[in-house]
Amino acid sequence: MKFHMIPGGPKPVAPFSHAVETDGFVFVTGQMPDRPETPGVLPEGIVAQTHAVMANLKVVLAGLGLGLEHVVMTRIYITRFKEDYAAMNETYRSYFPSDRLPARTCVGVTGLAYDALIEIDLVCKRPD
Repeated sequence: MKFHMIPGGPKPVAPFSHAVETDGFVFVTGQMPDRPETPGVLPEGIVAQTHAVMANLKVVLAGLGLGLEHVVMTRIYITRFKEDYAAMNETYRSYFPSDRLPARTCVGVTGLAYDALIEIDLVCKRPD
C-alpha cells in the first residue's frame, strides 16, 4: 500500500492521508468545501460548496496523476438532504459526462466539520 499526502493539497483537519493506493485502486479521503488558502472558511450555499469540494478532489487526483475520468465510486454526505439534494446533484453531475457516471452513494447526515453542507470521498482505478 502507498499512503499519499499531496503537496499543496487541502490541509487535513485530522490524522489521515489524502489518499491510499492498493492494487490499482486509489481511495481518496473525503474532502471539505474549504480552500487551502483559507482553511475553515466555507463558501455560501450548497452549489458553491459542491464546486469547492470537487476542486479539492481534483487537486488530490492531479497530484496522483489521475483525473475525474478515473473515478469509479463516490460517496456524498450532505447535511440538508431535502433542501439541497437537487442543487447538489445538478452541480455534481456537471463534473462527469453522462456516459461515464461513477457508482454513487448519497447520505443525509446530521453534521460535518466546520458546519459544512457537503463532503465527498471517492475511489479511483488506475488505468491498466
